[in-house]
Parts: sequence; structure tokens; C-alpha cells
Amino acid sequence: MGRRLDLDSLLQQLQKASAPLAPLYVISGDESLLVIEALDALRVATQQQGYTERTRLILDARSDWSAVLGATQSMSLFGDRKLLDLALPSGKPGRTGAETLETLGTRIAAGDLPDTLVTLTLPRLDKATRSAKWASALLDAAVLVEVPTIDRAALPQWIGQRMARQGQELDADTLTWMADKVEGNLLAAFQEIQKLGLLYPPGRIAPEDVRRAVLDVARYDVFDLRDAMLAGNAKRALTILQGLRGEGAGLPLVLWAVGDEIRLMARLAGLQADGGDVGGEMRRHRVFGPREQGIRRTLARVPPEAWRAAVQHAHDIDRLIKGLKVPGLLGDPWEELARLILRITVERKK
Repeated sequence: MGRRLDLDSLLQQLQKASAPLAPLYVISGDESLLVIEALDALRVATQQQGYTERTRLILDARSDWSAVLGATQSMSLFGDRKLLDLALPSGKPGRTGAETLETLGTRIAAGDLPDTLVTLTLPRLDKATRSAKWASALLDAAVLVEVPTIDRAALPQWIGQRMARQGQELDADTLTWMADKVEGNLLAAFQEIQKLGLLYPPGRIAPEDVRRAVLDVARYDVFDLRDAMLAGNAKRALTILQGLRGEGAGLPLVLWAVGDEIRLMARLAGLQADGGDVGGEMRRHRVFGPREQGIRRTLARVPPEAWRAAVQHAHDIDRLIKGLKVPGLLGDPWEELARLILRITVERKK
């Protein structure tokens, strides 16, 4: 039988170098920042325990699912242990995918893949998905890590906990003020927390210092970049990207913001193609008002298949940032990110 771990328990467990790893981890949630942190921690732990070969597959209902089982059967020349890293952003595998995942779960439960560790990331699982045969087969064999959704009311506490991790402390009013300034956006809060860690030493930070740092925003902003990309404004998007680069913005963080939006768009485009409830999905992601209108215009402009390619492109850029070569890509990840942005801004439905 499978078991459940909350995110904090998983991270604490993985910090112990000798802690045994499960053969399958299913990470479910809609907070991309926290999902990525969980995956990164698992990758570090697997590397420490000899899983030196990694295969990354991003899947949807139209994917070639034979690659999943093929990755478990391919032999390493050196007998290395393997990490099979799967992502299903839509949460809908389709019939072939469902059969493949059911087979995968059954094989893992039977102990047929002793040298392979599998991670699977999914959006938050609803009741109908949990009861599907493929999900049941996986969850019976897996450690399920349900990543929490940090709503607006919980954000001040979350910011306080993250500040404590870097040895800093803010008063309650300042935590609430910060949550208001980032408008409930977890990634924006993460950026400001990192900034405070760089600007001030450990200890309690005065409210006026926090306000000065948070209000001292750069001329160029990753969220402006996101909006220009979705609006199809290639010139503005590339200008903002160049400005972020010139100001010394962290490339992983810029890619994070762009990639997070692309993954959301891929999920919405797939849902729209399947006749699903796009509006309901946007509400789940707290997309309202002008932003919702902009996203609907982008869905009407960009063909659905372009988003799947863009998601893969973003993951390839992540590999470049980590120093890995990717065939067919430029060596400079900044330039490759510009190509990704152009892919979205100039793409049009025929």
C-alpha cells in the first residue's frame, strides 16, 4: 500500500543522506514553486544514492506513451541506477496513457524495477481522478506528496517561515504588508524573501527597511515579461528580457516565471481542446479580470500543440542553465530563452 507525506516531512526526510528512498513518488499540487522545490530535493537525494542516469518526459493525452515503459527497460552501459522523471501537467493521460501508468504502478508494486526510481508530477488530484484505475494503481505503490495551496490568508505565515529559514524575522504587520504587496503571488513573495536575504544580515529586520527594499523594484519585471509574451508583443518582451539580463536578474528565476506561465497555458489549451471547463481551471489558479481576458485571447491566438513544444523547450533551457548540453539548442541559455519567448509571441493559429 502507498503512503502519504506532506511537503515538509518529505524535505526533512530527504535531508538525511542515508534515508531509504521509495521506488515511486507522486507529487500533486498547483503551486509550481513548491512542486519544483520538492522535485529538486528528490533529484539531489537520488544523485547522492547512486541514481546517476535521469530521463525526463513531459506527457499529455497525445504523447507517445511507449517511451515511458521503454525508459524502464533500457539498459545502462555501466549498470547505473536510473531516475525516471515524469510530468503530466494536464492531469489527463488519455486512454493509452492511463493504461501505461496503470502498468507502471503494477510493475513498481511488484518490485519489477529495482534499479529505477520514478517521480510523477500532477496537478491537484480531484475525487474523480483519484478513483481512476491508473491513479489507484500508482497511489497504491507510491509515496503521495500533496503540495499545499498557499492562499492569501496563509501567505503572511508562509513568508514568515521562509524568512526564518534564512535566519531573519519580520513583525506581523510587515508580513501582512508584504503579502499585500505581492498580491498573493507565491513566486513574487519568494523573490522578495531572497532579496531581503541578500540585503540584510540575520536577525530582525526593521519595517522601514523591508518597505524600502520591496518598493525598490527593478525597472524590468518578470511579470511584465510574462504579460508581453502572452500578448504577442515580441518587441516589448525581448526588451524586458534584455533589461532583466542587464540588471543582473537571476536566469533561473526568470525561466521559472516564464515556464510557470507556459505550463499553465499548456494545461488550459489541452483542457480547451478536450472541451473541458477552462473557466473553472482558471479560477482554481486565481486567474481573474484582465488577466483572464488576456489568457483567453492568447488561447485563441496560439495553437494548442505549440504549448506542448514550449513546455519541453523550457525544460531544455533548464538543462542548459545547469551546464548540460542539449542538441539543437544554442549554448547561451539567455539567447535560448529569447527564442522560447519568440516562439510564443509570433505563433498564430492558421
